[in-house]
Amino acid sequence: MRFEDKVVIVTGASKGIGKATALLFAKEGAKVVINYNTSKADAEKVLSEVNKFSAGIAVKCDVSKEEEVKKMFQETMKRFGKIDVLVNNAGIVFDVPFKDRTVEQWKKTLDVDLIGVFICSKEASKNMKNGGRIINISSTSGIDEGEPNSMDYASAKAGVIMLTNTLAQELAPKKIYVNAVAPGWIETEMNKDLPKEYVEQEKNKIFMKRFAKPEEIGKVILFLASDDASFMTGSTVVVNGGYH
Repeated sequence: MRFEDKVVIVTGASKGIGKATALLFAKEGAKVVINYNTSKADAEKVLSEVNKFSAGIAVKCDVSKEEEVKKMFQETMKRFGKIDVLVNNAGIVFDVPFKDRTVEQWKKTLDVDLIGVFICSKEASKNMKNGGRIINISSTSGIDEGEPNSMDYASAKAGVIMLTNTLAQELAPKKIYVNAVAPGWIETEMNKDLPKEYVEQEKNKIFMKRFAKPEEIGKVILFLASDDASFMTGSTVVVNGGYH
């Protein structure tokens, strides 16, 4: 029960890493804000599971829209009175060849995957009066595994790592510690439609010969949000099963 009486916001929490992380926090006593943007039904399913262990609310919000983010934080403060942890998990990807990729797709990806992290972190820092933790979800695509078909995603995730570093410097005096997790391949909705041949090819590059389960990423997120990571800020933890 490391997070008893803590209040946690998880963006993009209706599925994948976000869902797994929200449930793990709830099981350890946290009150959880389940952010979603598209599927209210999925978010309410996660909320019903969270409520088996702790309190929670589901809040619709496009993290790339500043006014919507402000309303989400206002609703959180009204309901729970504080914010202790923010997990910036919401993200999108367009797998489109370079020659067919549009400026609009670039802008949308950067808006959600990078600028959304900035907006949510800014609002969180205003409300973390007694310190807190911000965990940003980057990707190994933002380090050394980017591909032409997802160049905007890789660029955004590289930006998340640098944003993590600079926010860590900015917010340390307020005892708000900022770290990132860079997952490799994961069994999520985002990856379910990949060609089987490509999946096998990528699994063969992983020492463990499999993709991660969302919960395996969630446990690293919880570590960074806990007192066990009391001397960590500005760090990026790679979780990729030994991808080479």
